[in-house]
Amino acid sequence: MNASRCLEVGLGARSYPIRIGRALLADAALWRAALRGRHVLVVTNVTIAPLYLARVTAGLAGFEHAELILPDGEAHKTLASAERIFEALARLGASRDATLIALGGGVIGDLAGFAAACWMRGIDFVQMPTTLLAMVDSSVGGKTGVNLPAGKNLVGAFHQPRAVIADTTTLASLPAREYRAGLAEVVKYGAIGDPGFFAWLEAHVDALLRRDEAALVEAIASSCRHKAGMVARDEHEQGERALLNFGHTFGHALEAATGYEQLLHGEAVAIGMLLAARLSGELGRAPSADAARLAALLDALQLPTRPPACDPLRLLELMRLDKKNLGGQLRLVLWRGIGAAETVTGVAPAAVRSVLEQALAGPA
Repeated sequence: MNASRCLEVGLGARSYPIRIGRALLADAALWRAALRGRHVLVVTNVTIAPLYLARVTAGLAGFEHAELILPDGEAHKTLASAERIFEALARLGASRDATLIALGGGVIGDLAGFAAACWMRGIDFVQMPTTLLAMVDSSVGGKTGVNLPAGKNLVGAFHQPRAVIADTTTLASLPAREYRAGLAEVVKYGAIGDPGFFAWLEAHVDALLRRDEAALVEAIASSCRHKAGMVARDEHEQGERALLNFGHTFGHALEAATGYEQLLHGEAVAIGMLLAARLSGELGRAPSADAARLAALLDALQLPTRPPACDPLRLLELMRLDKKNLGGQLRLVLWRGIGAAETVTGVAPAAVRSVLEQALAGPA
């Protein structure tokens, strides 16, 4: 059964397709149309290169192309890694009509997209996500960037790709932990705006955990459809698109506090969503039963729901550095319950600290 889908991010002249299905990397006719110049640099990492790089380079006949293989992991999403991409583009002689191909997970996509935004003030790039998290979130929407020791994604740019090619066959080689981490971002779409999709996820936990093809394509397509709509309506995150950060302010702080080594991004988001839901309950904004239902779904999907040992004051300090804060006030994405997220400014630090202390002290 061919369960492939094609969606579009509608941005006028800068609209682009999201293609989801099996064996798409090997189907060069599908994605070569996105390559407009003669120079192509494929950026990937040491884990993905042996598995899928040859499939992509086989489709680059006729282009002057090169490959750059970077170390794997969030700890390498740095300005130093971006500089390596710039140096590779210079060696290739890449001009303003060059294209970067990001072959990998969210780290590679963010890095390559950031480099594409910077090289000669902006060149094309194509997202070829190989992780579930990247397919449903980071590859769509044009948010690119790198981390600093002070926090995650503090340096970046909005730069939309020319196309997103989500080859679901790459998910077969994804380690179980990374696959489950991607499911956290899928849950997010139901949590912030689609109670029907949330219920669908609850009913399809077993199918998703065994990587059933039809369930996967449906989950990816539904997630991308939600994100594409938000991006089309609010490209630069001035309003509605900020809701996509549900759980992320907590999650980014947890990642930074643990040196980007203890938690995968999706795991941090899972914990962060539950913290945001519990804070919403403590503030009287949402029923506590919905937070319990979220915890049950995350637990069923084998995602963590309790933060690792951290200093709550350090977490709060990191949350104050979040890009979404305004005028020195905490600005968080909370909810009214499943399917109804909202942005709240001026959240009392004492309330946030209380929720953090409770989560760190007791069982999830």
